[in-house]
Amino acid sequence: MRFAPGKPAPKTRSGRCPALDHAKGKTAKTRAAAQVFGSVRYFDMPLIIVKNDITKMTVDAIVNAASPSLLGGGGVDGCIHRAAGPELLNECRTLGGCETGQAKATGAYNLPCKYVLHTVGPVWRDGRHGEKALLEACYSNSLALAAGMQCRTVAFPLISAGVYGYPADLALRVAVDTVSDFLLRNEMTVYIVIFDKAAYRTDAAVLSELTEYINSRDAAPAAAFYCREQSPKRAELFCQSDCALPDFKLDSELDRRLKEPDESFSQMLMRKIDEKGLTDVQCYKKANIDRKLFSKIRSDKHYRPGKTTAAAFAIALELSAGETEDLLRKAGYALSGSNKFDIIIQYFIDKGQYNVFHINEVLFAFDQPLLGGK
Repeated sequence: MRFAPGKPAPKTRSGRCPALDHAKGKTAKTRAAAQVFGSVRYFDMPLIIVKNDITKMTVDAIVNAASPSLLGGGGVDGCIHRAAGPELLNECRTLGGCETGQAKATGAYNLPCKYVLHTVGPVWRDGRHGEKALLEACYSNSLALAAGMQCRTVAFPLISAGVYGYPADLALRVAVDTVSDFLLRNEMTVYIVIFDKAAYRTDAAVLSELTEYINSRDAAPAAAFYCREQSPKRAELFCQSDCALPDFKLDSELDRRLKEPDESFSQMLMRKIDEKGLTDVQCYKKANIDRKLFSKIRSDKHYRPGKTTAAAFAIALELSAGETEDLLRKAGYALSGSNKFDIIIQYFIDKGQYNVFHINEVLFAFDQPLLGGK
C-alpha cells in the first residue's frame, strides 16, 4: 500500500490499514526502548552512522533496499524478508511493485520496528545516467513517507551499494548529504546502518591524507579525557583515604575567583551563535544536535556537555583552532596530539572544512565517536 507523503495512511475497505494496525502493537515497546549501541546512547544526535544489523534496529521504521517487484531478493532485501516472516511478502504482493527512486510502506511483522519502507535504488552504470538523482530520491521519498506516518526514528541501509554496484563511498556521500539536508528542516533521528565494516569506504583521498596526518602526529589512544571522565573507583579511593584532611580556609583571591567564575560553556556558545549571525536552530542542526539537548544547554548556564557535543558546536560555528580550544576549555576539554579523535577534528579545522556530517563519515571509518549529542 502506498502512502502519500504528509497525508494520513489510507485505509482498506474494512476501514483498517494493515501497516498501521500492525504497528499499534509495537508502539509502546518502541517508545520505551532505549536505542543503545555499545555503551553510547544516541538520543541527542539526529544523524548517526552505526555498524549493526538493520533487522535488529528498534526504530519506528527501517528502509528496505528492495527489488522493483517488492517480492524479496538477495542482500538486505532478503534479510529483511526472512526476519519479518512470510506475512511481509503477502502484504508486498498487494502493492504492485515499486519504481526506482519511489517508496512504499508495509507493516514490519516479526521485526522490532513498526514499519518497513521499501525503496528501489538505481543500478550503477557509469554515473552519467541519472544514478545520483535516483539515489537521492530513494532517501528523500523514504524520509517524506516516514514523516507523513509520524515516524521519529528511521534506519537506512546503504542503498544500491551492494549488488546494484553503486560505489560505496559515493553512495555514502549521497546518503549523508540527502539525509542531513532533510534534517535541516525536520525533526527526526536517522541511522545509516553499515552491516559490514570491511565494505565501508569513504573518500579515499581524504582517508589517505588524513592517515599520513595522523601518523605524523604519532597519535595513540589517550588515557582519558580530563576529570569528567575520571574513573569513579579512583575518586572513591581518594574519598576513602585514611589521611585526615586539614582545615582549609580560602584566601581572599581564591574566594573572589570562585564567586566570579569566567564565562561558562553555555554562555560562550550563545555569544558565538550571535556573533556568527546564526539562529539557534541553524546552529544545532549544523552541529547534529537535537532540539531537546540544545534547550538544556541554553537554559542551564552551568551545563557540561560531552566532548563530542562541544566539538560539534565548534565545527558548526566554523571556529578557528584557537576559538575551538577556548570553547572546549569551557567544558573542561582540550584537543591533544595523542588522540585520533582530536587529530581528526584538528585536521578538518586546518583544512577549513566544517561539515559535521562529512567529518562523521571519517570518524566512523577510524572507529572514533561521532560529532553530535551525547
